Amino acid sequence: MSAPRILVVEDEASISNLVVSYLRKEGYEVFTAADGSAGLKAARAVKPDLIVLDIMLPGMDGLEVLAQIRREANPYVILLTARSEEVDKIVGLSVGADDYVTKPFSMRELTARVKAALRRLHSGPQTGGLLVFQHVRIDVAARLAWFDDQPVGLTAMEFDLLRVLAEHAGMALSREQLLEKVWGTNYYGESRVVDVHIGHLRQKLGGEAVIATVRGVGYRFDDERQ
Repeated sequence: MSAPRILVVEDEASISNLVVSYLRKEGYEVFTAADGSAGLKAARAVKPDLIVLDIMLPGMDGLEVLAQIRREANPYVILLTARSEEVDKIVGLSVGADDYVTKPFSMRELTARVKAALRRLHSGPQTGGLLVFQHVRIDVAARLAWFDDQPVGLTAMEFDLLRVLAEHAGMALSREQLLEKVWGTNYYGESRVVDVHIGHLRQKLGGEAVIATVRGVGYRFDDERQ
């Protein structure tokens, strides 16, 4: 089995070199780009499993690159953001990022997130067959989903979140429980990432009728089993 491919798009050479060094030590095949246009070209050529993408890039910024990538492919994307860029974090997640890491960050944190994401993506065929509800149908092994018999395009993280919610249909799950089940026990980020991805799922699955908010707790999958 070939090593997972990772693309690092970062214009600061010191950061890029450090990230590349750590990830190559983990056995990954790592490619680099130093600006947005080069990053987009590299993503098309390399077809990486995961992209570490800085927001502040010369020329085409990271959010533009991310938006274009999401129109063409579905790699796992971790954004690198500055501590003061709260708006960019939320916009980035809304555009289609799976996660973000705030600068300055520890390489231990970033490596842990990369390893957890790739472990999920390369865990082999999943068992579980079909999860069938009144409006939603999920093929767990094929990682496909339908809403009212129409195929729904989901990112890797959106699919994992939907699967966990559906597997616990009727149960209220807290943000912390969802972070643990979907992002992993070593996740260092904030619970708001759950809210943003829930918002994406609701846009694609008919709103709050399928995924309800449980005030003071978290979320509940409410579609009826068939």
